[in-house]
Amino acid sequence: MDNTSFIARRYLFSRKHISLISTLTYISIAGVTIGTALLIVVLSVFNGFFDVIKSLLLSYDPDIRIESSGSSIFKENQQLIDELNSIPEIKVFSPYVEGKALLSYRSDRSTVVEVKGIDTKQFYELVNIEESVTSGVFEVGVRNRKPGAVIPEQLRAEMMLKPGDEIALLSASGMRKSLTQITVPRSFRFDVRGAYFLQQVADGPQVFIDLKAAQRLFNSRNGISGVDVKLLNNADASYVKSILEDRLDDNYKISTWYDLQKPLYDVMNLEKWGAYVILMIIVVVAVLNIIGSLTMIVIQKRRDIGILISMGYSKSSIKSIFRKQGLFIGLIGCGVGGSLGFLLCWIQQEFGIIKLSSAFIIDAYPVDVRLLDVSIILIGSLILCLAASWFPSKRASEIQPAEAIRFE
Repeated sequence: MDNTSFIARRYLFSRKHISLISTLTYISIAGVTIGTALLIVVLSVFNGFFDVIKSLLLSYDPDIRIESSGSSIFKENQQLIDELNSIPEIKVFSPYVEGKALLSYRSDRSTVVEVKGIDTKQFYELVNIEESVTSGVFEVGVRNRKPGAVIPEQLRAEMMLKPGDEIALLSASGMRKSLTQITVPRSFRFDVRGAYFLQQVADGPQVFIDLKAAQRLFNSRNGISGVDVKLLNNADASYVKSILEDRLDDNYKISTWYDLQKPLYDVMNLEKWGAYVILMIIVVVAVLNIIGSLTMIVIQKRRDIGILISMGYSKSSIKSIFRKQGLFIGLIGCGVGGSLGFLLCWIQQEFGIIKLSSAFIIDAYPVDVRLLDVSIILIGSLILCLAASWFPSKRASEIQPAEAIRFE
């Protein structure tokens, strides 16, 4: 009959008296509890911020972007369209043309802007832009023989524009051509139809115009800068990317939503796991207490261990007793700490107890508890607790029963 678990519990939680050993045991459990709870809370907060930033970026960024690997402009061909239509995970795709241009209003106001030509119908399905319109309407089609433009709210305020004003756009290539060929630069005029505001984390706002007008502005004829793809589920982005890479040739560069903002996402993940490593130090301190408390138990119970060995307990059984003590400390600490971490995250998620600055885009710290993170935290803490019991268990198994009984 294997009663090593019973002996391990008796050694750890003896009710006869409170000793230094039991005090160290409770400190060890408290350390594992606090460390586990803090790890769950902190990593969940990092996950929450990651989701907030991701949702902001994906409000404008596509799930997948297809560009030319060799030049800034390429021809939209039927093969590419057929391949995109054949993938069931793709919800909609929208070609675009983009580039920098000089925007001027009257003769005294000008600035360099990023211009993006879009197919309005497909772009509406890709980005829910209408909710971001602050004045006028989001409409870039031709009206009274003049194409429209929709500008960022910040630009509208800086240049004191309003819907109905006429602006001129001159592409960088047009300016270069006028300088090298000594000709009058050709600018294109647009009516300001509206202004919009998007809460963006990276990249500056853009001036939207019609796709055909952008092709004329940048002298790209039927060329496009790329194709933005919206999926039914953005979690399938890597899978769809691999399909497109297999079906398309090397002339195309395919990027997922993560690839488009990779430096930002990488930094956030680095901060998250850096915090994990730092906070694990709390658990490591608790593990040092476990080593101390179990070693003192071995010294205090030297006679008992000798008797157990003389009764026929093997070295592996003696080791099992002390390893199970480390396991019990880890299970109790991880169980209580995990429950406390979940409770704190739930309170913050439901009631938003800890607030953020009013200048930020959300009013309270976001939390997102993920099963994988919790599993890594609990497994890591348990492994450390089991590792802490290795030295005391080895020392206990090396006790000679005759010497242990003789000197007691």
